[in-house]
Amino acid sequence: MRDRSKGMRSLVIMLPVGLILLGLFWGLVNVVVGSFMSNDVPSLTLYADFFSRASSLETLWRTIWMALLTAGICAIIAYPVAYFIARHAKRRDLWVFFIILPWLVSLVVRTFGWIVLLGNSGIVNGMLRSSGLIDAPLPLMFNMGGVITGLVHVLCPFMLLSILSVFFHLDKSLEEASMSLRAGPLLTFWKVTLPLTMPGVMSGFIIVYLVATGAIVTPLMLGGIRDAVLGTRIYHEVTNMFNFPAASSMAVILSLVAFAVVLPLQWIERYISRNIHKIET
Repeated sequence: MRDRSKGMRSLVIMLPVGLILLGLFWGLVNVVVGSFMSNDVPSLTLYADFFSRASSLETLWRTIWMALLTAGICAIIAYPVAYFIARHAKRRDLWVFFIILPWLVSLVVRTFGWIVLLGNSGIVNGMLRSSGLIDAPLPLMFNMGGVITGLVHVLCPFMLLSILSVFFHLDKSLEEASMSLRAGPLLTFWKVTLPLTMPGVMSGFIIVYLVATGAIVTPLMLGGIRDAVLGTRIYHEVTNMFNFPAASSMAVILSLVAFAVVLPLQWIERYISRNIHKIET
């Protein structure tokens, strides 16, 4: 009787999660089915039209390399910060709070803050002009550089937390063993610390990359017309053109291409994890 009651409680607890997953699955099915509907007739017309246009392929390529570059910059910025917090910071909890603090502010507000900083009449151009370094404002936004700057600011905490989670579980005795074998700090970092923390880097890279491929708000506010990405094109098709089948086909293409890049990254992550297991044993 007690086991039955326990099973009922578990079912009640899992019911909301099941409903959410069911709704998500149903939405994905509708997107996939809708992507094959052209004038209410099932066909591959929308996919053929997308891949036959050079502008669409250029937008897809721009989206992929923008996401990859954003993830790479986040990794370069986040790793030293994570290393400092894990190895030298006294109040780790306070530093983690500062990392997640930007998430308490609306994404639109944070992106608008970059407009205030990088605009033609913004703080950065104003300081450069007042110092005499430039005569005309620099094009710091409404281009791909502005989009990547905003995305790095928004997504870098994901990378930081991913790397920190590995650092916090890293066995320090492995580094101490390397030092006891007369390996210096740099060699210990290169041969022990970096390989052991690479799974966190790869996980953070995958998360940032996937989120960046579907970014809409930041490219809309900081990007230019010529630097449109696939997420903004999908948004335009839904909100302005009400062309849901075209938006669905682009969403399916974006998902497939994004995961096509993720699969090799996951293979690399598993390869690194197997090598780490050999190091630890």
